[in-house]
Amino acid sequence: MSTLTKEKDTAVQDSLDYTLFSWSKQAGLNPIHVDYAKGVYLYDTDGKRYLDFSSQLMNANIGHGDQRITQAVVKQMEKVAYVHPGMTTDVRGQLGKKLAEITPGNLTKSFFTLGGSEAIENSVKLARLYTGRHKIITQYRSYHGGTYGAISLSGDPRRFPMDAQQIPNVVRVENPYFYRCPWNSRTFEECGEMAIRNLEQVIQYESPDTIAAILFEGESGSSGCIKYPPFYLKKVREICDKYGILMIDDETMSGFGRTGKMFAIEHHGVTPDIMCGAKGLTSGYLPLGMVVVTDTIAKHFDNTFMAIGLTYSAHASSCAAAIENIRILQDEGMVENAARMGKYIEAQVEKLKEKHPSIGDFRNTGLLGCIELVKNRETKEPITPWNAKPADMEITNKMAAAVRANGMYTFVRWNWIFTAPPLCVTEEQIDEGLEIISKVISIADEYYH
Repeated sequence: MSTLTKEKDTAVQDSLDYTLFSWSKQAGLNPIHVDYAKGVYLYDTDGKRYLDFSSQLMNANIGHGDQRITQAVVKQMEKVAYVHPGMTTDVRGQLGKKLAEITPGNLTKSFFTLGGSEAIENSVKLARLYTGRHKIITQYRSYHGGTYGAISLSGDPRRFPMDAQQIPNVVRVENPYFYRCPWNSRTFEECGEMAIRNLEQVIQYESPDTIAAILFEGESGSSGCIKYPPFYLKKVREICDKYGILMIDDETMSGFGRTGKMFAIEHHGVTPDIMCGAKGLTSGYLPLGMVVVTDTIAKHFDNTFMAIGLTYSAHASSCAAAIENIRILQDEGMVENAARMGKYIEAQVEKLKEKHPSIGDFRNTGLLGCIELVKNRETKEPITPWNAKPADMEITNKMAAAVRANGMYTFVRWNWIFTAPPLCVTEEQIDEGLEIISKVISIADEYYH
């Protein structure tokens, strides 16, 4: 055995022996041991290349290995790496000002966290402090993070293991999921109208003056990339204004160019009262999240104690990474590239539909997409049921193994395959990715009837 092989085996085994892995049974894991990454590719210590077709956790927006981020962080750390969040640094103010410039409408002041879950937690605290109300409305098909509050606010079944310990006063409503419309709507628009009716009915049931906020994703992500009808978020905004409810926009996954706009909510011409973000804020190079509020909410706390705080809020090194990351997104035209490449992916997947009968639907905005696979297009029976038990995961597990074997990393979840490569991706790299996905979908085709 070579020295390099021994070192790799030791490193992997140390990780397995001494660290815990997210969302996993700990026995039997076989993680990819990454040596380095560049652009849209990961390389393991055996030299195998993996096309990163989900930007890791939909967060490596500018791609991997960009040393401009490294240089910006080193430059900041040579001055000061961290200070008490009650102090200021150049980069804190610069990042806050930049976010005020690029976020929609009158979103003007930011509170910085260390990730999306913390951003969601603190957005809810602010909404409750500001309104004096306590209930939060979210959607059944949604994911807002892994901390107690954020997972409770999610509809995702990952919340079930701590079901009895969820935070109180969370109320869920149906998504306008046209492909599987809860109301069997005949059109995309009708499904949206029914979802709006459901939302307002629930508000009446719960009593409007008890509801602090409606928390929705700017664009659905790991719940299946469910698209909003064009009018939907405008009507949500109108309902919020009608009842004095705050609108919280979770852009953790959909923000910073992912959907072909800087923020997904810009597709809908709506300004939320609070916007949360993380992931693409630094493209994963360092942890950072944000809660951006309107000038109205900011002014409320001028003379009212704002009872939130974090040790690492406005961490100087992370702020430096974010500033450089946003500069790269803008200077390299990556947001515009996401829009162009999204249209290219959509056209290519339409061709795949002709080849693969198991493709039931493809929902995509920019570079945030999901292929939904079925056993029958007429009945829409999924190849793997939503929230399937391990015994029902045979097809999904086969596809996930084929993704890795063919040199790709992307999410395969139940009957979904996600397409969310870094925003620097090219047509040639998309072709490479879809060729692998086509091989993987051939597995699903075998179960089609």
